[in-house]
Amino acid sequence: MSVLIVFIQKAIVQGICILYGALGEIMTEKSGNLNLGIPGIMYMGGISGLMGAFLYEKDNPDPNALVGVLISFLCAFACAAIGGLIYSILTITLRVNQNVTGLALTIFGTGFGNFFGGSISKLAGGVGQVSVKVTGSAYTAKIPGLSKIPVIGGILFNYGFLTYLCIIIAVLLSFFLFKTRAGLNLRAIGENPGTADAAGINVIKYKYLSTCIGAGLAGLGGLYFVMEYSGGTWTDNGFGDRGWLAVALVIFALWKPLNAIWGAFLFGALYILYLYIPGLGRSMQEVFKALPYVVTIIVLVFTSFRKKKEHQPPAALGLPYFREER
Repeated sequence: MSVLIVFIQKAIVQGICILYGALGEIMTEKSGNLNLGIPGIMYMGGISGLMGAFLYEKDNPDPNALVGVLISFLCAFACAAIGGLIYSILTITLRVNQNVTGLALTIFGTGFGNFFGGSISKLAGGVGQVSVKVTGSAYTAKIPGLSKIPVIGGILFNYGFLTYLCIIIAVLLSFFLFKTRAGLNLRAIGENPGTADAAGINVIKYKYLSTCIGAGLAGLGGLYFVMEYSGGTWTDNGFGDRGWLAVALVIFALWKPLNAIWGAFLFGALYILYLYIPGLGRSMQEVFKALPYVVTIIVLVFTSFRKKKEHQPPAALGLPYFREER
């Protein structure tokens, strides 16, 4: 039983990082923008949050945990949103190819994270010496009392606040997309921006806002990985393929935030499954790590056969919008 509880806990921990990225990409894609820069944006958010907390705590004899959290949170969201703004300027205003821009942003973001990660390591006295102990303790703090409940406490209440915030964001995003006028406008733009424009919807504003806010949400996934998962430390290229798993999760969840919640936990379980199967060689471990992608392909094939509109991506996804002169 204890092994099963630990497995569920680790699956949830792995899934939350992926879920943040997926929620940001869902919001972006609903506007018709395909941002493949999500992996790089997660790096940007993670290192910016860590740098904010580190510079606040450095040479501060009495740092406050709440202030450290606020600084790191805002730094992570803002820097990731700037990444989304760069993407928006290039693809919305300048109409550069979205796929190329996204891939370039991933390369840039990864390099950005590794460069500044090495820089603050040197400031701290060497690789592995980065310390944000006070801020990190706030991110990893558990719910008092509830986390001590046998079985249930370990599964449901044994995580930091970013875990619960992620679930709340997923619910709110679903409500926004499917229950509000602004969400309807955003989805209309993703399906047919020309028709939405003719109806008086400001297509450019919606695209910019959804892409920048979506990037900011993805950046919180990087912050979660650095602060809660890694305990306030930085490792070059430490995110692995979690950013790409977030993009795959969008397809698996059929562009629905609530589906992404349980899908993220499934992806997290599949991602660490090889650790609980004895006797696997290195090659077989890599095969098991690819299971989330395999499941995504199966879902994609299955939904394409069913031809249901709600199971398909936005019709204008990845296509630049050229407003006709009137």
